[in-house]
Amino acid sequence: MCEGEYDSTLCTGDLFYVMRIAYIINSLDGYGAGLPIPLIIRFMRSTGADVRVFAFARRDGRMESVLQEAGIPYEVQPKGGIVASVFWLRRRLAAYQPALLWTSLVHATLYGRGLGAILGLPVVSWQHNMFLKRGNILALAATRRMTNLWVADSETVATMTRRRFGLRADDIAVWPLFVADPDAPQARAAQPGECFRLGSLGRLHPHKGYDVLIRALAKLNRETPAVSATFKMIIGGEGADRARLEALARLHNVSNLEFAGYQENPRDFLSTLHGYIQPSRVEGLCISAHEAMQAGLPAIVSDIGEMPLSVQKDRTGFVVPPEDSEALAAAIHRLVAERARAAAMGAAARAHVNERFSQARFRIAGQEIMRTAYRLARPVSTDAASAAVAETWQPAAVMPARDSRNLG
Repeated sequence: MCEGEYDSTLCTGDLFYVMRIAYIINSLDGYGAGLPIPLIIRFMRSTGADVRVFAFARRDGRMESVLQEAGIPYEVQPKGGIVASVFWLRRRLAAYQPALLWTSLVHATLYGRGLGAILGLPVVSWQHNMFLKRGNILALAATRRMTNLWVADSETVATMTRRRFGLRADDIAVWPLFVADPDAPQARAAQPGECFRLGSLGRLHPHKGYDVLIRALAKLNRETPAVSATFKMIIGGEGADRARLEALARLHNVSNLEFAGYQENPRDFLSTLHGYIQPSRVEGLCISAHEAMQAGLPAIVSDIGEMPLSVQKDRTGFVVPPEDSEALAAAIHRLVAERARAAAMGAAARAHVNERFSQARFRIAGQEIMRTAYRLARPVSTDAASAAVAETWQPAAVMPARDSRNLG
């Protein structure tokens, strides 16, 4: 007979069943939805789950040090190609013997769904992005019933996913990939006469809209050069679009813009700024914008994804239409010219994000999702007492991520 509180196992008769989760991702790239993985897996472990990461490619490999620091075991497919990836993952799953597959991003989700069906394993799938290629939408739609539970990283992504794939309300849950840390380093207000430092974090990719930002900076330089002389814009990130963006800046004679490269310590970077800009064309949650608000920065963001729900217009920042360089230029002008207001907006932003993305809210959402995961993964049992025990576990308190390093 099983007795006591079981945070770490499901009790089935006289045996303890530890749930193994194979967490399947596209790559060990150092941007986007992958970098909150330690936060999520730490929570999974607090429920007693054993979790191993399986990646189909290394790419820039910046995730490796993050996983190693967090003590998370991981494996990487050594060769490219769809067929090689599928056979590699099937072999590794046979060795690991998971009870559940948890997938992130399109390719990992499609592979995971296929192997879940072959191996008879339940599948939980993240949804991070509102904007997908048509081919990916069709593939996900065709296999949508092969995911047992969808998990969106924001309310806006959840709403779009329900509509796009015809899901019922209980088919998808929301678990934001961000939990506020009240102890995160704080930015300080710009002093009179000090250069106002604006910044952004993100991959140098057309989705991030940095070409729109350059056009906005060029407009300010042409029309209000005195204002442009009072601030500097710093972009922290790398990517294939860097050469094009640098050429565009030169073409428009934008001299108050710096490409600072990939930021190993984004929180430290954010603490040196006085304001934050996220001019994206495509976003889901956008963790970087939320980390900026957590640092006490007023934010200028595109009206895309979850950002306009988090940034309270004219209170914690400004919301502008995507692709609108004129509106972006006007918002930058207001932020830089009204420093006292910018400082007040930054303080309000910090308070707002600490409340909206509190540890308690993260924990509550995670508890419900993990309860569902355990129900999906547990063996069939006729032992009513065991089934009752399996419903009673409570995970340990989540600790805030000290450095998510997320640049997505």
